Amino acid sequence: QVQLVESGGGLVQAGGSLRLSCVVSGNFFAINYMGWYRQAPGKQRELVATITSGDKITYADSVKGRFTISRDYFKNTAYLQMNTLKSEDTAVYYCNAIIRDWNSAAADYWGQGTQVTVSS
Repeated sequence: QVQLVESGGGLVQAGGSLRLSCVVSGNFFAINYMGWYRQAPGKQRELVATITSGDKITYADSVKGRFTISRDYFKNTAYLQMNTLKSEDTAVYYCNAIIRDWNSAAADYWGQGTQVTVSS
């Protein structure tokens, strides 16, 4: 059973920083892709940042220059360093991963989410 567990959310003042972590556990062959998404109250879930197994990275325009996504391949962990936080960054942040099993079948997994609240 593959699981994604996020941590690192919390309450921070505008201009502050937080670092989110997403650990992938379970029995699998490889992680093809990891990403961070967020969902604010009353809004649709949106992409924040993604990183492929080849370290190709994409960011939403709203976080470029402020957020940094990275991966630790040995720890099966993805990180999201969030700097210069704004009130509009307040949301539940979800980790997403496309993971390949030992039969090379790929599946999409989500974490349970971690709340980030930025006070102005």
